[in-house]
Amino acid sequence: MTALDRVPSLLTRAGTASALTLAAVGGSIAVPGVASQASAATTATKALHVAASKKGSPYQWGATGPKRFDCSGLTLYSFKKAGKKLPRTAAAQYNKTRHISSSHRKAGDLVFFHSGSYVYHVGIYAGKGKIWHAPKTGEVVRLQKLWTKSVWYGRVR
Repeated sequence: MTALDRVPSLLTRAGTASALTLAAVGGSIAVPGVASQASAATTATKALHVAASKKGSPYQWGATGPKRFDCSGLTLYSFKKAGKKLPRTAAAQYNKTRHISSSHRKAGDLVFFHSGSYVYHVGIYAGKGKIWHAPKTGEVVRLQKLWTKSVWYGRVR
């Protein structure tokens, strides 16, 4: 009996299986919903790593990388490198994402700062209440703790 032969019994006992479980046993079974979630997580994780790799890059209004960034330029650049296309501005990026609650946020989701209905800043959620972002003129791309609750979250599709 091979590892692949054991997959159905593993699925029966566990009820469900993650993509990692299937990979660990050498399986390649199509499970509805798992592939799209796995690829989305991979894209978000890649974008998060790209943003982190730009630590210390100077802020420049209107810049989209690779050496200088404004806030939405950093998110655009990071997701482009991860294989997803985003619009140019923070507000347009918000309108392009699937909106999620703070209780469902995950590392790699976009964090949109707003005043009323006006979105004025964006960063990439890094987990543990922190974001990677390009703050403002005179500062650099950095990891920073969220400083306000006036944020919305969006997941890149």
